[in-house]
Amino acid sequence: MDKSYHPLDHHFTLPHVRRVEASRPLQWLRMGVDDMRANLAASLSYGLIFAVIGYLILHYATHMPYLFTAAISGFFLVGPMAAAGLYELSRRHGRGETVDFIGSWKGLKEHSDQLLYYGALLAFTLIGWERLSAILFALFYHDVAPDLSHFFRDVFLSGHYVHFVVSYLVVGGALAGLVFALSVVSVPMVLDRGTDVITAMMTSARAVGFNLGATAVWAALIVVLIGLGFATMMIGMVVLLPLVGHATWHAYKDLVE
Repeated sequence: MDKSYHPLDHHFTLPHVRRVEASRPLQWLRMGVDDMRANLAASLSYGLIFAVIGYLILHYATHMPYLFTAAISGFFLVGPMAAAGLYELSRRHGRGETVDFIGSWKGLKEHSDQLLYYGALLAFTLIGWERLSAILFALFYHDVAPDLSHFFRDVFLSGHYVHFVVSYLVVGGALAGLVFALSVVSVPMVLDRGTDVITAMMTSARAVGFNLGATAVWAALIVVLIGLGFATMMIGMVVLLPLVGHATWHAYKDLVE
């Protein structure tokens, strides 16, 4: 925890990033639980809102398998921005301040311009992924799309569409990995320091590069926890999304000096 990375190029004013142990994400989750307890009503309010929004989107895409899968994977892309209010709750809690749900939204106004830029970037990324998903379906899947209840069994598990599954996972995984690397600490850093989006994303990429083990564990935990939220028809998301959001704040505080 006491080792720091010092950028060689002094023309850049990027913060130093710390090296942490691969097991550190478990501590981020524990601290996230503490933040949830301290801001329970506000945290669960965020979880409920996004669970309802997610459920409505998935319900709309039920009869369009390509859109359904894109919506699930796209949730991971926009998640860092969706949790901005939760970062603000953790930030205020760390300063010994008490803030409610409305107050956390007001706290975002100070950095609304940079958050808007970042949100627009994620929105374009999500739209691009939706189009890529449609293209992959058109290129590699030529049958009539099965009912969604059998889609994953018939397409992803049957072994009849190996080229499609591999292409989908490779393209989607590469995009998700890039977004994760650029966003793991970006929004918390904007809120905490008022930095611009580009500086925050560059710092995020450095933090990931310097902590491949810890950030890989963190990414896996996010996938598992959010996946459980989807597996419970978004009910679990009411608790799991705030947990991940609060824990992400502590990831930022650990990784960036």
